[in-house]
Amino acid sequence: MAINRFLFASVFVCCLVATCYGIVSFNSLKPTLTVTATHKGVLKAGVDNVTVTWMLDPSVPAGTDSSYKMIKVKLCYAPISQVDRGWRKTKDDLSKDKTCSHKIVAKPYVAGGTVATATWTVQRDVPTAKYFVRAYAHDAADMEVAYGQTTSADKKTNLFDIEAVTGRHVSLDIASICFSAFSVVSLFGFFFLERRKTKIAEAK
Repeated sequence: MAINRFLFASVFVCCLVATCYGIVSFNSLKPTLTVTATHKGVLKAGVDNVTVTWMLDPSVPAGTDSSYKMIKVKLCYAPISQVDRGWRKTKDDLSKDKTCSHKIVAKPYVAGGTVATATWTVQRDVPTAKYFVRAYAHDAADMEVAYGQTTSADKKTNLFDIEAVTGRHVSLDIASICFSAFSVVSLFGFFFLERRKTKIAEAK
């Protein structure tokens, strides 16, 4: 009996500490938001856009969103793009979770099932990978209290690809070709002059 009381007290203290320090477990959140992402094929970083919409799921009870104050939308790595990449690792503690490392937008929450929209240009520092979009609802203390995402619970559906900036530009390619051509012409010119000098020397 004493052991049971000790365990109960330990769990209570841990929960209290977690609450005081603002630790939020992803598994404690309810998926009360409906989120969609509209885009065209494979997206190129620094060029293409994603249009994201979100709203309260019509099937949830009235008043579910009473504590929602802010919506923060993020770009998240799909599991297939997290393999052998510890810096993208998923953790239940949202303060340590690396799944959604890229911010898309943050907007005040509008209650009443209103549909909100944001168009985001993929940033140039986004790496090549498969992604989905997730939106978190935050309360007045800026803590996550609910979420919604464009993929299924196992994060395997409705994924999309982004291609990173390669660092090469057409102007650089043209300059490289011109330089190569100039080098070849210069080389032939050098050999031609050397042969001419040799023939003149032999004629003397």
